Amino acid sequence: MITTEKLIEISSYLTLVHHIKGRIRVRVNPKIKEQSQNITLEDIEDIPNKIDGIKKIKINKIVGSITIEYDNKIFPDKLWKDLIGQENLEEIAEILNKLEKEVA
Repeated sequence: MITTEKLIEISSYLTLVHHIKGRIRVRVNPKIKEQSQNITLEDIEDIPNKIDGIKKIKINKIVGSITIEYDNKIFPDKLWKDLIGQENLEEIAEILNKLEKEVA
């Protein structure tokens, strides 16, 4: 389950680099390593297997960015703007939890 608190923690480390419908690239502050011991690169890379509408995630460790390909019908532009801007995070957490796939 994704909590509002977890979204607040994660989103505070993200900065928008580029965004077009269906794809967003964010820069990840390296300080996230100090705070998020519970999140591994493998966890992030596995998100497409866990959340409907997320098609692909590419991590660039050298630059410190993450590119997310997504279904724009499921994840409208406003959702990403709100996530990066740390707005409406409770609503975003509810949406993500509804889209969470059953993983055995």
